[in-house]
Amino acid sequence: MTMRLVFIGVILLLVELYAYQAIKTITRERWILIVYQVLSLMAFAYILYGFSQFDRKVGQNAQSLFTIGLFLLMLVPKLLMAVILLSEDVFRMFATILNYFTQSDSIKEAIPERRKFISQIALGIAAIPFTSLLYGMTKGKYNFKVIRQTLFFPDLPESFDGMTITQFSDVHSGSFDNPEKIAYAIDLINAQKSDIILFTGDIVNTHATEMHPWIETFKKIETPKFGKYSILGNHDYGEYVDWDYKKDKEDNFNAIKDLHRQIDFKLLLNENVKLKNGADEIALIGVENWGVKFKQAGDLAKASEGVKKEDFKILMSHDPSHWDAEVQHHENNYHLTLSGHTHGLQFGIEIPGVIKWSPVQYVYKYWAGLYENMGRYIYVNRGFGFHAYPGRVGIWPEITVIQLKKGERVA
Repeated sequence: MTMRLVFIGVILLLVELYAYQAIKTITRERWILIVYQVLSLMAFAYILYGFSQFDRKVGQNAQSLFTIGLFLLMLVPKLLMAVILLSEDVFRMFATILNYFTQSDSIKEAIPERRKFISQIALGIAAIPFTSLLYGMTKGKYNFKVIRQTLFFPDLPESFDGMTITQFSDVHSGSFDNPEKIAYAIDLINAQKSDIILFTGDIVNTHATEMHPWIETFKKIETPKFGKYSILGNHDYGEYVDWDYKKDKEDNFNAIKDLHRQIDFKLLLNENVKLKNGADEIALIGVENWGVKFKQAGDLAKASEGVKKEDFKILMSHDPSHWDAEVQHHENNYHLTLSGHTHGLQFGIEIPGVIKWSPVQYVYKYWAGLYENMGRYIYVNRGFGFHAYPGRVGIWPEITVIQLKKGERVA
């Protein structure tokens, strides 16, 4: 931990020196420079203090969330400024060398001074991520969006034609700090009037107690025609903190599983249920968490016991890497998989039909929205809550509504 803090301190100091150079080039007003230095020093000190207070037995809490948010708010804009000024320094160095070898002794100059307009450009560019990150921490994290999809399947049973599914994922209740916004999101879920509601994991960050203040709020999710079902995510196993005793971890895990009962959701633990409508039925399958780089408690074979290849299937699997690794080419033909987990990194740019980008795409092939392979689909929900960075920029919290239709997709 000590070496990590030293490393963080050195990085922040170097970036800060460049950022200060930009401010100093733009203005010579002493009071402005002093105010800037004082505010930066206070933020710098709090970040080091916040990281030093992180307790592996407690895990993420309000202080660690704020510390990470402040760290990014300080680092990202100033890092951009540092890169721009470093590029100018490289130019100044080459200009100095060229001048030394090409000019006579009488007109040789020292290293060229920083150009004011370069610092102004650096400051203007840095203002973009600063305001974006600040907005993400104050407004964006609760900027809930309802995203709709219509999917066509030739073998969808007739009586399920038009069935609607509301999916939400990655609640991370331990991060919440605004009851009104969460109540609004629950109202949004209810307003969709779907036939079934599915929650695809990560009800807490670590501890079951995180959900206790929110149980009554989530109990207000109305039970639709086909019910409410849920699965576990990687954070629901309590594996990101240190436990004094194995029994404490086990008790916490059992308490997390019981949270689903308390909010009136049926938790599927490597099992399936048959949804019946008249003479027709479809299979809803729920696996425990299975991720390429995370806990692999999911057992698709066990979860699919009693389900035939020709049955229409909806699979809930928290981590989309499961679909990539095992599900999409499986001989059992899983028609639709619903996942979450990635949060879209809570940072990116999405303009429908124009651009869809997030750094998380370099880690996860399927990271947000709908993907298809040979008539089999996965939908990756962008997440309901937030984790680590206490905000969202460009990748907004999502409530998904999917309508199933019988027939061929029209191009």
